Amino acid sequence: MKTRIVLGHSDNGDVFQRIHHLTEVYDAEVVTLTLDLGQGRNLEEIRDRALAAGAVRAHVLDVREEFARDFVLPVLRAGVSPAGPEPLAGALAQPLVAQKLIEIAAIEAARSVAHGETGEARTRLDTSLRALDDNILSILLPHATGVSEPAQTNLWGRVRVVTTSPAKSLDTPASVDVAFERGVPTAINGVSMAFGELIESLSTIGERHGVGRMVMTGGAVHDSPAAKDSIRVYEAPAAVILDTAHRALETAVVPQELIRIQRDQAMTYAQLVYGGRWFTETRELFDAFSARMQQMVTGTVRVKLFGGELLSSSIVEHSVAVSHP
Repeated sequence: MKTRIVLGHSDNGDVFQRIHHLTEVYDAEVVTLTLDLGQGRNLEEIRDRALAAGAVRAHVLDVREEFARDFVLPVLRAGVSPAGPEPLAGALAQPLVAQKLIEIAAIEAARSVAHGETGEARTRLDTSLRALDDNILSILLPHATGVSEPAQTNLWGRVRVVTTSPAKSLDTPASVDVAFERGVPTAINGVSMAFGELIESLSTIGERHGVGRMVMTGGAVHDSPAAKDSIRVYEAPAAVILDTAHRALETAVVPQELIRIQRDQAMTYAQLVYGGRWFTETRELFDAFSARMQQMVTGTVRVKLFGGELLSSSIVEHSVAVSHP
């Protein structure tokens, strides 16, 4: 029976070349895995291309709500800023990518997984893979382009490479009311929705007004000769709106000494994410603290947007925390 390898595959890179490499070098059957993290792409087409390229099976999983619930929400509640040393969205998605690679490997009786990550992204993903299964073999494909493969764009943000300045934002001011229940965003302008759907709606609103747009400098984006003339733009409109609203509500309802502890912990929490150390007891303990603190964070915050800026945030209503003996 041939060895089986699970290939983490998006539409970046040449899937035919990658599957051919794995089948020839390792004499293996290749199973591909593509995750819908909110990229806005036709993943069924990606699945069809993988099968046409020789994959024996191609899994396509919609993990948007799982990503929002199990990875984005803890980061939001922990007070980690979406504007960090590099895009938080990609780093945050990699533990979920690792988790699904391990799950599919177990289903397919595979002891090896392959991916096209490079640099720090590769280190993060491999660290997560080892934390979940220290017997799994991680294969780095030789045809990596330098672009973060599975999770460069997702619900929590995206990186775009442009050669001209991003489009101007709307000149008309707008406001959006975000409701929270125990630290969980539950509604926009009075309309209840699942957290993943809420993020997508806020992304649309925020992008229209240029909110959460950051120009990045340094680092190779791709190997094209035009790279030196390109601009890397990190867009995280929903993340910035939710972070702003959540902080405003916390300030109104949480004792200041708890907020100070949370803010101090947030830097370490961010380091865990960027370092690929999601699956650690440290992160779980931080989440336990946040979960207890967030029991107080219920209310609605109005955020005003205009010309790429969040003008202000104000509390529409909130519940007063009650201390119990």
